[in-house]
Amino acid sequence: MSRSTGKPRSAATAASLFLASILALTACSAPGSDTTDDATADGGATAADGDWTCGEDDVALSAYLETGFPLSTALFEEFEKQYPNVTFDVREDQFAVITQNAPRVLADNPPDLMRLPQMSDLVGDGLLYDLDAAAEHFGWDEWPASQLAQMRVDEEGRRGDGPLYAMGKNYSMTGVFYNTELAEQIGMTEAPKTLAELDEWMQKAKDAGITPSNQFNGGATGGLAFPLQLLMASYGDVDAINDWTFQQPDARIDTENNVKAAAHLKKWIDAGYFADDINSLDYSQMMGQFIDGKSLFIFNGDWESGTLDSQMAGKAGFFLMPPLEEGGKVGAMSAPLTFGISSKAKNPECAAFFFDWIATNDEARTIAVEVGGSHPMGPSDAFMPEVDPESVTGQTLAAGATIAEDNGSMEFIANATGAIYAKSWTPNLQKLVAGDQTAEGLLQAVQADYESEING
Repeated sequence: MSRSTGKPRSAATAASLFLASILALTACSAPGSDTTDDATADGGATAADGDWTCGEDDVALSAYLETGFPLSTALFEEFEKQYPNVTFDVREDQFAVITQNAPRVLADNPPDLMRLPQMSDLVGDGLLYDLDAAAEHFGWDEWPASQLAQMRVDEEGRRGDGPLYAMGKNYSMTGVFYNTELAEQIGMTEAPKTLAELDEWMQKAKDAGITPSNQFNGGATGGLAFPLQLLMASYGDVDAINDWTFQQPDARIDTENNVKAAAHLKKWIDAGYFADDINSLDYSQMMGQFIDGKSLFIFNGDWESGTLDSQMAGKAGFFLMPPLEEGGKVGAMSAPLTFGISSKAKNPECAAFFFDWIATNDEARTIAVEVGGSHPMGPSDAFMPEVDPESVTGQTLAAGATIAEDNGSMEFIANATGAIYAKSWTPNLQKLVAGDQTAEGLLQAVQADYESEING
């Protein structure tokens, strides 16, 4: 294997349906505009009468992926084992770099498989393969409809309805990981039930000489977007955040509740709860330091559950961001780990077959849980491996059921537009740390950039 570098549903309805499926299962102007000869009316390629297999001849599937995550590698290796005629040619970059490069890569160096940022602009420019025919062939339309809702894009560029342009490798969900040994040192024996309790534990950690959180915020990816969005869910309504990320009319990010959330994050910054070098820490450094026991908390996603179970066995735990009031509803960024196929891909039918294999093959589903730490896509009655409920993976899967019960799923605010993460969230969050931006100014700046992108 090569290792190189109808009536549109509202965003709130799509999110609600998406969460219902999780509960049933367990409880993210292009430089080139040419498309293939069988392009659809809106520019996405399709193949209504395709073979939808990888055949028997040698096939090399090209893939452009996010760096630093073992799930894809494990899936590729297992697929090659089961289908020896297939190999994967992989290129990796940081997610923010993929976000910036996506239009040009899809147009000029079209991959068979690609980790996708925000999809609306890519669909509008005819750069993604229309998977509706694949969905009909494989029976994806028989899965809970909400599994695919966030990967559908209508003719107005809004997500939640319309043709299917992507598939998920699994469901991702965010929250707070913690080091259980450091927690015991400061007397934290259970997860905080309110945001005020979380504040208290962060202060106690600092008083004990423990870094409360070594959250990354350096380079091209502003990792403070993770705790910020979780704080938004504690202070306000997740539906309003989904409306913004799904580009619903008149949606705003600079609401009163969100300003309060950003002010809470700024309070954490000013209190010294983050590492002194937070603006130079990248994602891999954060993970390495957390695994080495150098911070109490990190705000991250369940895609790291398998890694933490293997590298911090019995020493890591997980909880959802607590609400303002005890017993209140909770929220989390929760969405399919989105992958698509270029409209110019050489092997789109084999790539679609790979998507179906991930969701329906027992070994692939086991890898999704044990390595990816998340719930697989697929039919509601599909195979699920047994998981130790005390493991980090077990804790994150259980938390997913709580998010479903509370209807608390949010799409990541970094995916609202194609450039909003790298060009607005990241620099403004770094300015917030440096003291060059206020909580209200942060959200006003992002809102202005958002409007410029979607109206430009």
